[in-house]
Amino acid sequence: MIDMQKIPVFNLSSLDKRDFMLNNMNSLTQLHLKNCEKYNTLMHKLERIKDQYQSLSDVPFIPVRLFKHAELLSVQKSDIIKTMTSSGTSGQNVSKIFLDKETSLLQVRVLSKIMTDFIGKKRLPMLVMDTKSIISNRSKFSARTAGVLGFSMFGREVEFALDDDMTFNFQRVKDFLDKYKTENILIFGFTFIIWKHFVLELDRLEKKVDLSKAILLHGGGWKQLENQSVDNIEFKKRIFKVSKISKIHNYYGMVEQTGSIFVECEYGFFHSPSFSDLIIRNHKTHSPEENGVEGLIQLLSVIPKSYPGHSILTEDLGTIHGEDDCICGRMGKYFKVHGRIKSAEIRGCSDTYSS
Repeated sequence: MIDMQKIPVFNLSSLDKRDFMLNNMNSLTQLHLKNCEKYNTLMHKLERIKDQYQSLSDVPFIPVRLFKHAELLSVQKSDIIKTMTSSGTSGQNVSKIFLDKETSLLQVRVLSKIMTDFIGKKRLPMLVMDTKSIISNRSKFSARTAGVLGFSMFGREVEFALDDDMTFNFQRVKDFLDKYKTENILIFGFTFIIWKHFVLELDRLEKKVDLSKAILLHGGGWKQLENQSVDNIEFKKRIFKVSKISKIHNYYGMVEQTGSIFVECEYGFFHSPSFSDLIIRNHKTHSPEENGVEGLIQLLSVIPKSYPGHSILTEDLGTIHGEDDCICGRMGKYFKVHGRIKSAEIRGCSDTYSS
């Protein structure tokens, strides 16, 4: 297993990171070729099999949609301890991601390293903008459940702001804030749920909540907000208006690579940590694009060992804006996400809920 203690989360030089990532991508590709028959068959058909790849852009990828149509495992089913499912609106297939103990542990360790950089080592009182019933099933995880449980490990005395009918519970939140009025708190939720059941609800009732000591972490699809002409800037502005929250971090990630998230820095860019990377590819030719050019996002992660999810071509469009020189001081690539290609299915935690 990778020794997380020896790897700085955002301080590897470009050369050291590329060596680290390439070594792991080569090892994982060979592991999955050996142990996952469906992956091996696909790579043979694509004529992408090599003993070793010389650059990250040469490492073969699989389309993220493949997980909707095939069960991909590189371990015995008896070794699986968790099954993750992606979001999917009615009538759509969902991805199934199978985790063994080692992969699950790696997810937790990587996520912990990333989040420590943004919120510190101290566990904070945590308010979840969701309903407690979402975490009822601990063996099969939806993307929404996985998000709530995964980020809850950074909190203590976790409280849920919404009732089972998704109504904002003002008294419960007030009691929570009164109890921790002298402390910083962590708030987590999915973007559209926060927008609909927190921001718009407080606007409708002409109420405000003082959460000025909070750090807000949110993620999930933006499709429904974009339909309402709400972008990231407007989202933050409206949250501040009803709650005085100024420390807000969006994150980008997917259930197919849980643990490998990209968190938005103080200057509005997602950052690639030492354990994952991305390549922007032309959406027609799939050739790598230069920095500054929009294209499809390919995600690479050192985590997936129980399934061949280490190199995935997403259906999201993005642009890399630079590497190692973001104003925030974090090294690695930094980028923005522009939404999904038009032919992609609507898929995202928020989109699924709103449907």
